Amino acid sequence: MKRKPPDRREAAKRAALSALKRAQRAADRAGVKLSDWEGEFLGSVTERVATYGRAFADPEKGAPGAALSAMQGVKLKEIVSKASGKPRDGLRRRATLGKTKDQG
Repeated sequence: MKRKPPDRREAAKRAALSALKRAQRAADRAGVKLSDWEGEFLGSVTERVATYGRAFADPEKGAPGAALSAMQGVKLKEIVSKASGKPRDGLRRRATLGKTKDQG
């Protein structure tokens, strides 16, 4: 019996939906009050992924087979860390290679 190869887009969709559900459950379990924007973000992204298979339209904002854009992934990580009580990481500026402020 021949099996079909796994559909990568469908797998990415399932992974994104489960990550969004885990983030919401973690916040509920911890009793962390998400801001209105964060609640709206989780709801709208979940709806778009369930409907369209991905939550962004511009192919330059994320990987071709990904369901969430790079920034949506960062925001999801921030919500999960907020729910777990860890300090917020957010985006940090990368150090330049070779030069430091003192050398320039």
